[in-house]
Amino acid sequence: MIIAIASGKGGTGKTTVAVNLALTLKDKMPITLLDCDVEEPNAHLFLMPEFTEKESVTLPVPSIDSDKCTHCGICTKICAYHALADLGKRILVFEELCHGCGGCSLLCPEKAITEIHREIGIVEQGTAEGIEFVQGTLTIGSVLAPTVIKRVKSKIKSGLVVIIDSPPGTSCPMVNAVAGADYCVLVTEPTPFGLSDLKLAVEVVRELKIPFGVVINRAGIGNDEVEQYLKEEGISLLLKIPFDRRYAFCYADGHLLIEKFPELRQSFMNLWKAIERRVKA
Repeated sequence: MIIAIASGKGGTGKTTVAVNLALTLKDKMPITLLDCDVEEPNAHLFLMPEFTEKESVTLPVPSIDSDKCTHCGICTKICAYHALADLGKRILVFEELCHGCGGCSLLCPEKAITEIHREIGIVEQGTAEGIEFVQGTLTIGSVLAPTVIKRVKSKIKSGLVVIIDSPPGTSCPMVNAVAGADYCVLVTEPTPFGLSDLKLAVEVVRELKIPFGVVINRAGIGNDEVEQYLKEEGISLLLKIPFDRRYAFCYADGHLLIEKFPELRQSFMNLWKAIERRVKA
């Protein structure tokens, strides 16, 4: 079973839910936690995993042989991302814009284009408190988060419960992280911003046809508009985590809620049972 933890905005508590849910379940079943927030992975700060494997994520980008190039213009015309520019004397390659589709090298009639591999990120694997842990980290300056996310998800093994800590927002990285999940947990907060971005996230998972429910974090700081919206839309409210300054201090210090506040362990177990019922329904 693959469970994606997502939200429409950052700072709602996705990592809090993902990490504490994983730790709650680890003694009952094999768990893999994937941190797919590759632009700013932070689950490792709470789990402190011991990494045993590390691999580079690369992208094939074109290299032009000026001696063979006849400036026919095919490569610059077919590049959808404008990563190639013909300056007359040579073809200029903007590696940061290249998406590695390989079209230019495939269609070059003079075979003047070869591909070199540019690192855009890394994927690390290890264990943390009995949990199999995988995280991706995007290279600074790179914009191709989905490519790194896909490499992280390639580490999924069958027969395990997989929890995915997704990127914030509702753009390509989030879509790539939640795609293929059996269930998606959308974490929100009871504020106007939380509700606005929750609606966007709901549209995305509905479009992807992924069953989903909602966790309200910091319940009590705003109003009840989020709960009213859930009732109107027939969306399951899976869990409410109350606002408590002690929880905030615990998170800020890098500690785990279920360890500092054991009473929350049952709440996360109830969250899992609610997810399990809906997946099997």
